[in-house]
Amino acid sequence: MAKSKKKDPPVILITNDDGVSAPGIFNLVEAVKDLGKIIVVAPDKPQSGMGHAITIGNPLRLHPVHLFEGIEAWQCSGTPVDCVKLAVDKILHRKPDLCLSGINHGANHSINVIYSGTMSAAVEAAIESIPSVGFSLLDYSVEADFSAARKYVRIIVENLLKNPLDKHLILNVNFPAVPDSLIKGMRICRQAYAKYEEDFLERNDPTGKKYYWLTGKFVNFDKGRDTDVWALEHNYVSVVPVQFDLTNYVLKDKLQKTWKL
Repeated sequence: MAKSKKKDPPVILITNDDGVSAPGIFNLVEAVKDLGKIIVVAPDKPQSGMGHAITIGNPLRLHPVHLFEGIEAWQCSGTPVDCVKLAVDKILHRKPDLCLSGINHGANHSINVIYSGTMSAAVEAAIESIPSVGFSLLDYSVEADFSAARKYVRIIVENLLKNPLDKHLILNVNFPAVPDSLIKGMRICRQAYAKYEEDFLERNDPTGKKYYWLTGKFVNFDKGRDTDVWALEHNYVSVVPVQFDLTNYVLKDKLQKTWKL
């Protein structure tokens, strides 16, 4: 009787926007390192708030780094989206089975998903037909405790690998900044309507020239109990399925009925 062919382990691409040496990406690698062949391609410096920016008009550089024991890793001079593109084209020479981005230092719930380099890397992967997940912890400190996040990262990735994956799947996962003992579980949520009420402080530099420093406070306008903000405020891990198709289908149908075209 012929022996069945051993299935190759899944290839998992890991990236982030905080930089290849950030604690969050080390914790992400640690959570999944035995679930497949791990390849790390991440920015060589922090790229928070870059959104879906790509590098045009400047050279991109890739350098191998030896930061993760037994795992191939590269640092890229570009944005998180650049990292995904280069990883697929120049390092893997194929599409990975899954792309994981994070674990971000700081929230990426609600409107943050628009600005987030972490989530844009995940979105770029899905555009390239690679299922993806972006992970974020609501703690900006480099000394943040990622132990609970690691636990839930592993649960989510194991579930995804066991079930057939939609090639355009994108999940935005946020972890409350509390010990594992206080986390009540996971909730599948919608994105809350919440945003930053921004203010630019006007100051003078040492030469007397004006400059502006962005500040503001986060305001939640959405009181729904099915949102990511509500879940996180009540110590749940929030899981929001997102998509790169920005079409408003309800408005599209309305305009087709009401506009005389």
